[in-house]
Amino acid sequence: MRQMRLTLIALMLLTLAATADALPTRVKDIATISGVSGHKLMGYGLVVGLDGSGDSARAIFTAQSLANMLERFGVQVDATGLSVKNVAAVMVVGDLPPDAAAGAEFDVLLSSLGDARSLHGGTLLATPLHAGDGEAYAVAQGPVSIGGFNVSAGRDEVQRNHPVVGRVPGGASVITPVRSTALEQRQLCLVLHNPDFTTACRLAEAIGGALGTGGGRAINASMVQVTLPGEATDVVGFITQIEQLTVETDARARVVINERTGTVVIGEAVRIAPVAISHGSLTIRVRGEWQVSQPPPFSDGVTAVVPADEVEVVEGEARLVALPPQGSLDELVTALNALGVKPRDLIAIIQALEAAGALEAEVTIQ
Repeated sequence: MRQMRLTLIALMLLTLAATADALPTRVKDIATISGVSGHKLMGYGLVVGLDGSGDSARAIFTAQSLANMLERFGVQVDATGLSVKNVAAVMVVGDLPPDAAAGAEFDVLLSSLGDARSLHGGTLLATPLHAGDGEAYAVAQGPVSIGGFNVSAGRDEVQRNHPVVGRVPGGASVITPVRSTALEQRQLCLVLHNPDFTTACRLAEAIGGALGTGGGRAINASMVQVTLPGEATDVVGFITQIEQLTVETDARARVVINERTGTVVIGEAVRIAPVAISHGSLTIRVRGEWQVSQPPPFSDGVTAVVPADEVEVVEGEARLVALPPQGSLDELVTALNALGVKPRDLIAIIQALEAAGALEAEVTIQ
């Protein structure tokens, strides 16, 4: 059943890619404005209130962190004598939204550092979140949600989702706002998510043609520079107009193979040189059995257990399918469907086509 599902998934992806036409895409979905982006924040904190599912005594950094926290409240304790089963040390990460004002809230993600079994029911204590420059831009605190559970009794255990990773929705509050200066300049730089020279040129032409600024200029495969017209005073409105423009994107012909899952994705631009494909499979199955050998009556022989192996060889029917010159993806899908290939066989066929120089595409193996 699993092999059948993988086959259906691979063939559905091929068919969808073959039938889809290149449609214009909004600029907002393919590019971002340089300088107008968030920041990656990270912090170290403690989750308390766990029901005995926290870090054990082996996680000495948790006990030391708890002792340091208690010391700030005037409680002097020895870290070596602390039992921290209700406390877990975690790393807290989050994305600071661009142009976030002081007091703005965003979600944070928690991941256990020690050997805690679950963060269910815990509460994250106030944790400063720092950026790469070392400055604290936000503070995170609040109840932890793991979206699952981990219950055990004796040798029986039931677990749902990943209990040592959780979230605090809206748990981080901005304390140091970061203001972007990109909107204060008369030039903007649009950065493509997927760098491509053709897409960059089309984007520059679309901006210059629709807005009449004449300032859309492709700098390289990933960046387009836009000069604001002198009469433009509403920068935000100007950026909104640019984001709503549509551009027909372009990409290299590519085939992506994931051998671990048996997934194959073939791009629409893939072309096949004139080639004939033959597909067949050989299956060898060995069955091992034990038989009891009885000696003849009134003889000196003894009863013995001997192996009896049975070897079965099944060779699948080989079929030959020819593809025309510059065969399209649709013709390749039809040919592969006619061969009735499975995902693993499909991977082998694609690699053989590349080795033969008949596949006009880049093959990426994950």
